[in-house]
Amino acid sequence: MSLQVEKLEKNMAKLTINVEAEEVEKAIERAYHKQKSRISIPGFRKGKVPRKMIEKMYGEGVFYEDAVNDMIPTAYEKAAEESELEIVSQPKIEVVQIESGKEFIFTAEVAVRPEVTLGQYTDIEITKADTSVSEEEIMAEIDKEREQNGRVITVEDRAVEDGDMTVIDFEGFVDGVAFEGGKGTDYPLTIGSHSFIDTFEQQLIGKNIGEETEVNVTFPEEYHAEELQGKPAMFKVTVKSIKKKELPELDDDFVEDVSEFSTVDEYKDSIRKNLEEKKTKEAEDTKKDTVIEKVIENAQMEIPEAMIDAQVRQMAQDFARRLTSQGLSPEQYFQYTGMTAEQLNEQMRPQALKNIQSRLVLEQIAVQENFEVTDEEYDAQLNDMAEAYNMEADKLKELLSDKDKENIKKDIQVKKAVEFVAERAKEV
Repeated sequence: MSLQVEKLEKNMAKLTINVEAEEVEKAIERAYHKQKSRISIPGFRKGKVPRKMIEKMYGEGVFYEDAVNDMIPTAYEKAAEESELEIVSQPKIEVVQIESGKEFIFTAEVAVRPEVTLGQYTDIEITKADTSVSEEEIMAEIDKEREQNGRVITVEDRAVEDGDMTVIDFEGFVDGVAFEGGKGTDYPLTIGSHSFIDTFEQQLIGKNIGEETEVNVTFPEEYHAEELQGKPAMFKVTVKSIKKKELPELDDDFVEDVSEFSTVDEYKDSIRKNLEEKKTKEAEDTKKDTVIEKVIENAQMEIPEAMIDAQVRQMAQDFARRLTSQGLSPEQYFQYTGMTAEQLNEQMRPQALKNIQSRLVLEQIAVQENFEVTDEEYDAQLNDMAEAYNMEADKLKELLSDKDKENIKKDIQVKKAVEFVAERAKEV
């Protein structure tokens, strides 16, 4: 096999690969033996037709496609290694020549890892996040707990109020004519949930059980039923029942029921501490993201489209796996959402580019700062991976190739680069 490497624009390269005629003959012969049992020619038993007879009847190139598919993977893999290029995309293959007795020639166009010129990556200025916790935020958390522990009671002695859980009958009319889908019986509606259009729910406030009322609304311009878009409508509505949620009082008894604490003050202090920890973690994550974005802005690199395509494919495959683990096929997802695979890929493209840029600048920082990976750090990462895969670390280690091990070390170096730039950022 011989190889020529041509550097193209925008971090692309073309590999021209020549496979010896002897290898072509072997591949054609393998293709013949693979297919001969499926070929019938009068006068010969199935599977016993000579190759030359098949080629005479169906053309000399009858086995070329299988031979090409046989030769390309091995030849490309060897050429990619010999090229010493850091290839970051699937190859775009084009057959130049395939003919018995001659060399097999094909090209593989690939994206090459872009060179990164770093700009400023230390002393990056970012806005300091506010991690303080207000009394309102604490009470909001407590109200969530009270809401979960509330009890529903039936109301019979008053009219509808905001927040009530009602049951209604309704029928809608446009231009005095009832429209399809505009009628409901024993329909549950929480006032203030905004599940009905326009001011429908607000107009029920103050209405009594058994009282029929007229509710006037206007359908949105982008309503799903085209014939109703933007049209005024009148609904005849009867409130059939009213219920409300009664929340427990915030006192020591409530605190003892829902927590490990004995007093309201202890409970509130615990919530404050948890919220502060949550805000601090969120602030740290935001800080890292913001610093990396600015490091990317300060760097120079040219990302080939084929590299982005490869990242999008990887993201789409990961997304499909997550769907499957949740019991949903990609086809069902597209059916439910009305989205196509092409639209999903296009939606993923900006994030794919950001992922690539982040990885490249962080890897370059790791190189520039000469980050080393200790055996302890490598083993700790391996143990985390083994735990995630629910297997023994030693068993996982046996399955890893040299490239896998190198990628694990790169992941550790990237994490170090993230911590490095975040610690050296200036919060103002």
